[in-house]
Amino acid sequence: MTASRSAPRVDAHHHIWSLGGRPHGWLDEPALAPIRRDFTLADLAGPAAAAGVTATVLVQVLADLDETREFLALVGGVAAGGAPVAGVVGWVDLTSPAVADDLAALRAGPGGDRLVGARHLVQGEPDRAWLTRPDVSRGLAAVGAAGLCYDLLTVAPQLPAAIEAVRAHPEVSFVLDHLSKPPIAAGGLEPWAADLRLLAAEPNVTAKLSGLVTEAGPGWTVADLRPYAEEALAAFGPDRLMFGSDWPVCLLAAGYAEVVAAAGELLAELSPGQRAVVFGGTAARVYDLRIRGSSTA
Repeated sequence: MTASRSAPRVDAHHHIWSLGGRPHGWLDEPALAPIRRDFTLADLAGPAAAAGVTATVLVQVLADLDETREFLALVGGVAAGGAPVAGVVGWVDLTSPAVADDLAALRAGPGGDRLVGARHLVQGEPDRAWLTRPDVSRGLAAVGAAGLCYDLLTVAPQLPAAIEAVRAHPEVSFVLDHLSKPPIAAGGLEPWAADLRLLAAEPNVTAKLSGLVTEAGPGWTVADLRPYAEEALAAFGPDRLMFGSDWPVCLLAAGYAEVVAAAGELLAELSPGQRAVVFGGTAARVYDLRIRGSSTA
C-alpha cells in the first residue's frame, strides 16, 4: 500500500506505555496479561509501515499530565526508527480551574505543537452523566477555546450524556473513540445504534472506526463487526469517520495487519476516494495534522 502525497494513510488511534515509568493499574486485570509489557514507537514502526501508514495519532493512557508531557517531548524529537507520530491526544483535568493554563503549558513545552486534542477516561467514571457536570463543561469549553479536539472515550450507556455535552458545546470538535464500545460480543445493536445516530446528527462530531475487534473478542469475524461499521457509516458517512488501530490494545484480539485488513473489508463497498478519506483524510483534517510528505503538511 503506497500513500500518495494527496492521500495520507493515518492510524488515528494508538498507544504506547512503559510499565517502569509510572503505575499502570488498569493492566492488572488477568485478561490484560498478554499486553502487560512495554510498548514503544519502535515496536509500532514495522507493522505500521507494512500497512502503508504514513502518520499516526498517539493517544493518552493515564490520567497524568506528566505522561502527556513525555509523549509530546518524545514525538517532538522524531526518534530514529519510531512511528511517524503527527499528533498527540493528551490528558488534562477537565474539572480543574487551571485547565486552560495546563493546556497552554503543554503547548509551550517540548513537542507542544503536536498536541491536537485532549481526552479523559470517561468510561471509568461511575457517574454516567459525568460529561454534563458544570466543572467538566467548563473544561470542555477550555479545550475548544485552545483550538483542540476532544476525544470522547465512553461506553454505550454513556452516549446520552455525550450527546448532551456535544449539544452544549457546538464550538468544540468532538471525536468519538471506538464508536463508544458497542456490545459486539453480545450481538446487540440497540439502544447503542439509536444513540449513535443522535450523536452523529450533531455536525461537530466525528468518529473512529477503532476498537471493534477488542469489543468482539477472540474468534471474531468481519461478519461480527459489519453491523456496527454499517451503522457508523450510515450515521457519520466517510467524511466523518477515521480509522484507528487501537494498538497495542487490539493485540488482545488481533494483530495490527488483521485490524487494517478488517477495516478494509468493512469499507470495501465505498469508492476508492471514500476509503482514502476514512483511512487518512478525515483524521488529517479534523486533527489538523502536519504530515511529512503530504499535501496536508
